[in-house]
Amino acid sequence: MTIAQLLQVVLIAFTIGLSGFCFMLARRLRKLNDLETGLGGAIAVMTSEIGRLEKSILLAKAEATAATQALADEIERAKQERAFWMLQQKFAEAGPSRPARLQRRRRREGTVANA
Repeated sequence: MTIAQLLQVVLIAFTIGLSGFCFMLARRLRKLNDLETGLGGAIAVMTSEIGRLEKSILLAKAEATAATQALADEIERAKQERAFWMLQQKFAEAGPSRPARLQRRRRREGTVANA
């Protein structure tokens, strides 16, 4: 056998080995990209979960904003109510706003007779 024939045999053996390797690699890649069990499925599930989580985050943010606004409104209403009660308390401490009618004193019987 000549060197040229030997190199052709080696080249054919290498080509057969390389084609076997490519076939195995293609099969593994197909399994990896399978949408149900492989990495493709995992990526698809993660993509849908990310979408679901983004919706949940937006919903939670909207609820937190609404709760914050409601709490701010309640605080403002409580401040107004406190100011109202403080004003009523000041009026109650001050007493009636009209002066009381003066009543005549009755003279005692003993002092009237002596005078």
